[in-house]
Amino acid sequence: MREGCYCKFTLDAGARLPEKKHPEDAGYDIYANEHVVINPGERYAVATGVHYQPDPGWYMQVVPRSGLAFKNGVTVLNTPGTIDSNYRNQVKVILVNLGSEPFEVNQGDRIAQMIFTPVYDVVFDQVSDLDDSDRGQGGFGSTGK
Repeated sequence: MREGCYCKFTLDAGARLPEKKHPEDAGYDIYANEHVVINPGERYAVATGVHYQPDPGWYMQVVPRSGLAFKNGVTVLNTPGTIDSNYRNQVKVILVNLGSEPFEVNQGDRIAQMIFTPVYDVVFDQVSDLDDSDRGQGGFGSTGK
């Protein structure tokens, strides 16, 4: 039995396949396949030029790069972005500039990371009561700082 996800792909002209920088990394760096300037407060769906077909039972999460977020205030808007195994269009990364300066994206820049994740089916069971827990009905911020 094969371990991990098998993923077919096609590349548009100039596109670069995501890659891990270190074998132990969870995420594959995703690269821009276009040039764009994102002004403060704006968002833009940056083309990657990559089209995927992962094994059924897997999906891809698109997550921010910490360096872009910390240094430039640029992050992935719908974090994590979810790309299902039956999606066949080009993967685009929705970046938002929360910083104070325009942010320039060049073709070949690392703009996000992609994490491949298995999908689990869930069986929902409607019951009259839920088990007690130490948190109980506590909501946002109920466990402290």
